[in-house]
Amino acid sequence: MSAALATGARQEPVTRPGPGRAFAWLLVVAGALGLAASAILTIDKFELLKNPHTALNCNINPVIACGSVMTSHQASAFGFPNSLLGLVGFAVVLATGAGMLAGARYRRWYWLGLQLGTTLGLALIHWLISQSLYSIGALCPYCMVVWTVTIALFWYTTLANLRTGVIPVGERLKPVVRELNRYHWVVPVLWYAVIALMILGRFWYYWKTLL
Repeated sequence: MSAALATGARQEPVTRPGPGRAFAWLLVVAGALGLAASAILTIDKFELLKNPHTALNCNINPVIACGSVMTSHQASAFGFPNSLLGLVGFAVVLATGAGMLAGARYRRWYWLGLQLGTTLGLALIHWLISQSLYSIGALCPYCMVVWTVTIALFWYTTLANLRTGVIPVGERLKPVVRELNRYHWVVPVLWYAVIALMILGRFWYYWKTLL
């Protein structure tokens, strides 16, 4: 401490948010699932670029047809396949979780960076959800895996950052944060249910033929 005072350096506190190992495992599992889905999407995308008539194993029926999604302009929103973003982003998430399990501790700026990344990812997947449902008119199963894990990553990273003070909250909001952490499962369950109902309603014309 005396050395720090002598140099006048400000040492940023190391923060380890989340429900300990459970949060770390969430990062590992979600990161691995997202990375695997992104890798498959990337491989399939390059196969389609080489041969547009390639038969993809995820083209199951008129609704669940990833080929229709992957050949759309929305699948390359930034001029390159969206899945390349997933390869990078989910690799970082997986490495972060693995580091936590190994005992690594990360500084506040790192968690703020992860918060920003998951927030941007959340915005992108919700735009893609709307495009899949109401513009493209088809669903990609691997994309839906990415949707699922991105929502979970955003929600639990946000809860962890609120609980540990990475994102500061006033005294009046601390009880709200405690209750959100206590009933952490409610929001994602409702979130997934709304998306499922949107999918059910949008493609009801097809689902009812299977009844």
